[in-house]
Amino acid sequence: MASEQGHVSPGSKGIMTFHPTVEEFQNFSRYIAYMESQGAHKAGLAKIVPPKGWKPRRSYDDIDGLVIPAPIQQVVTGQSGLFTQYNIQKKAMTVQEFRKLANSDKFCSPHYQDFEELERKYWKNVTFNAPIYGADVNGSLYDPEWNICRLNTVLDTVEHESGITIEGVNTPYLYFGMWKTTFAWHTEDMDLYSINYLHFGQPKSWYCVSPEHGKRMERLAHGFFPGSAQNCEAFLRHKMTLISPSILKKYGIPFEKMTQQAGEFMVTFPYAYHAGFNHGYNCAESTNFATQRWIEYGKQAILCTCRKDMVKISMDVFVKKFQPERYERWLAGRDNAPIDHSRPTPEAREFLGEGFDDVISSQECCTSLNSWSRFASKRTLVRFA
Repeated sequence: MASEQGHVSPGSKGIMTFHPTVEEFQNFSRYIAYMESQGAHKAGLAKIVPPKGWKPRRSYDDIDGLVIPAPIQQVVTGQSGLFTQYNIQKKAMTVQEFRKLANSDKFCSPHYQDFEELERKYWKNVTFNAPIYGADVNGSLYDPEWNICRLNTVLDTVEHESGITIEGVNTPYLYFGMWKTTFAWHTEDMDLYSINYLHFGQPKSWYCVSPEHGKRMERLAHGFFPGSAQNCEAFLRHKMTLISPSILKKYGIPFEKMTQQAGEFMVTFPYAYHAGFNHGYNCAESTNFATQRWIEYGKQAILCTCRKDMVKISMDVFVKKFQPERYERWLAGRDNAPIDHSRPTPEAREFLGEGFDDVISSQECCTSLNSWSRFASKRTLVRFA
């Protein structure tokens, strides 16, 4: 099993890239456990490059007639690296109509030499010429042999035990992008994992703040958007908030960036804040999944209470099945242990062997020392007007 480390910024963990073999790729949940045994979860984001010759679909020539029922126009307001994104629903269109629009002179990608130039153009022009995003389209483009909604992970418990399907969570969504279409800063519903495959088209660039720094990210966002924070503690779940990398750097929030090419997967890990934008016309497919490690995140996820359409999954079935010894405490509201974001999922024990307990012991020791260091040191607090 092979992995490599991508772009590393100061204070961050480094996004890892994995190259599974055909055999390894056939057992998705096991491969995720392997990735965590290598520490991939610490950065909050990882890339998987499928085995050479692997194709999820023989051809995309037959999707022109697919309907995008509710495209959204993304209107962005703000300045100086801090923006709010509003989505205006447009009338339905086919993929063929969307592609023509995305490649038109009005919406097509600008000329650029490298990613840094394109990134500058994105943030410089984010408030101009609102693009249209074919987001949250129910369906899959996978051939039956490898379907993104059949990953056989812990999340399948929801459907198997209760018969509940949640669109875009345990069923797949398609996303048709054009230049400058954006996904704002957020963690996944219930702080789940996600997997995103770029079927075809122009790249998609990602920013990620590791779970370790998630609370710092929230404090920063609450400070800059106090009105939104006052109305909803979990307002970042509204997916309306854009904060530029220059602001993150200024306030010392470590982050990563990674560009996803067509034919590559990106995996986000529990409680990893992520955002990004599309370079031009493309199509991606995503869904959520879980490991046993996620259960603690699901139990402690802070949810939006101001919108009726926000996803909420009862954790009772997961605690009862995977943590039976804690079930009574959970029902009594007394099961609130702190989360160690660096700890790999229990399924990773297969790859770490006896070393799994060594990893846990060393991490718990480091966590204790870090907690004492934070307590003992006097830190300068940033005040927001």
